[in-house]
Amino acid sequence: MFLLMVRQRGGGRPCGSDLSCLLLSIVNKFCFQWQTNEGMDMDMDDGGGHTPLVLIYHQTRAMEYARELLKLGYRNIAVASNREEAERLISDAEALFCWRFPLALLDDAEHVQWIQLMGAGVEDIAASPHVKEWMVVTRVTGQFGQPIAEYILAFVLYVVKQLDRFRYQQAGAVWSPFMTETLSSQTLAVAGIGSIGEEIVRLGRAFQMNVIGLSESGRQAHIVDRHYTSGQWEEFAAAADVLVLSLPLTEATREVVNTRILSVMKENAILVNIGRGGLIAENDLIEHMSNRRLRAAILDVFQIEPLPSDSPLWRLPNVYITPHVSGPSSVPEVSRFFFENLQRYMSTQPLLGVVDCRRGY
Repeated sequence: MFLLMVRQRGGGRPCGSDLSCLLLSIVNKFCFQWQTNEGMDMDMDDGGGHTPLVLIYHQTRAMEYARELLKLGYRNIAVASNREEAERLISDAEALFCWRFPLALLDDAEHVQWIQLMGAGVEDIAASPHVKEWMVVTRVTGQFGQPIAEYILAFVLYVVKQLDRFRYQQAGAVWSPFMTETLSSQTLAVAGIGSIGEEIVRLGRAFQMNVIGLSESGRQAHIVDRHYTSGQWEEFAAAADVLVLSLPLTEATREVVNTRILSVMKENAILVNIGRGGLIAENDLIEHMSNRRLRAAILDVFQIEPLPSDSPLWRLPNVYITPHVSGPSSVPEVSRFFFENLQRYMSTQPLLGVVDCRRGY
């Protein structure tokens, strides 16, 4: 396995097993000589321009991201997989490429100018007092829409076409034809029509569904048949045959789907949450689904993850649970997104996926 930590502050104690410490010491020495003797060897900037030190942070996959950046031609990187390693390295870093970074370390990160997250969720960092006003935060965009849209339509079709009933009949060798409905002309209501919501809308149209959307800005209002704002939640939810939550989690959206909203939905409606668990008041949903007031709830995200084994949601037959897998991330694809943004950063072009921390998304 190839290991890399280009920078390590002198005197710091490497973390992990003695063997890991020895390997890192050897590799660090090699990499320092490689960087010094060979130069940056950068595909995007052979002219010797500014090459910021990038600190890669991920508890389990930091080395994989490092290897991808090396393949892309960027070598001025440091790698950390725990708080102690990050604390030693962050003082020299100008950019962070990270997942669940220990944000308190930003208090002493006076050189950090840019934080690229490895995913789409931003609620923790957007609300953090440790993020300084000069730090630009970006998230990954344009990669999760298609798999999430496929996930949604797969489960919706499973419910609408009653595929579990066909499987039950097959298990008993029962030949008993019955008719199922079609998605055509049903109303798909997408709350949150950013890059992920846009793909959900596109796939819904492929099934000839009527598509309505809800967002605060209205910038994407043109992609839906009718647009609603946050002041129209009840009207929006009441029109839905399938209600999909693709919103960021902010103070304004926390538990936005509660008894008030659930009670106006059609009894035959399907609720899907692929956004954030905190968008739904789970106790309200449990009561609602226990009384079978909705056809189905398809949930990929939860307020507490992993979902506790004693949660009543596990045992409700009209609730479908998956372990936060609707939008899988690929190390090579996320690394290419960062690399493109890195090129933009180095050439002072606008970055992709910039987060407005004041708004929370």
